[in-house]
Amino acid sequence: MSAFVVAIANQKGGVGKTTTALSLAAALVRLGKRVLLMDLDPHGCASVHLGHYPENVPFSAYDLLLAETYDQELWGRSLLRGEDGAMDVIASNVKLTELDLDLRGRDNKGVLLKNLLGEASGGYDYVILDCPPNMGVLLVNAMVASNLLIIPIQTDFLALHGLRLIFDSIRLLNKVLPRPVAWRALATMYDRRAGACRRVMLLLRKKLGDKLFETVVDLDTKFREASASGKVIFDIAPDSRGAREYMTLAKEILTL
Repeated sequence: MSAFVVAIANQKGGVGKTTTALSLAAALVRLGKRVLLMDLDPHGCASVHLGHYPENVPFSAYDLLLAETYDQELWGRSLLRGEDGAMDVIASNVKLTELDLDLRGRDNKGVLLKNLLGEASGGYDYVILDCPPNMGVLLVNAMVASNLLIIPIQTDFLALHGLRLIFDSIRLLNKVLPRPVAWRALATMYDRRAGACRRVMLLLRKKLGDKLFETVVDLDTKFREASASGKVIFDIAPDSRGAREYMTLAKEILTL
């Protein structure tokens, strides 16, 4: 049986996308789940955060997506095993920026990841995809492969404008997919002291209803400290507000 695939995407940067991918994956591990984190962002922030630098990673998501068919040996070589029960990782590579050109003319190029994970993800309960911030073959593959698309939204009025891009992309995909993309939004970087943030939260609740997770992720300096240490927030501050909120999010997802 294949894993439940969660794509984390927003076509606006700086909304907590990679933090969400890393923290959610780590929370699911702490709930006893077998988790694979796949970094599809050519910037490779999730990979570097975990200490997997491109120059030290011989095989990456790029190689797996470029392959004509599922190659078990290549998958094994690309898989970076987590220590002490941590998440496994498929790292990014800057060559992912060239994938649109490299796959030009390839048939069914929008379902490459779905087919790959259908073959390879049976050993996991969850696969978390950290997606690129721009529409292209990578983001299309992630959305098509996902059982759930999570859209992190910074609680800021400018961030609301960026939602139009990804909603437009979802609508376009839904015209050709056999089933619509299942999605939910996640409010991030919430500052309870700021009236503007509170107004955005009210607007999100009104507009999105049950498409918005109950969990809200507050501002927490521990995320920055974890990033500087090359760790996830649970490693440095498991009782912090941010850690508790991503654990709550993970538990919400388990009920879906």
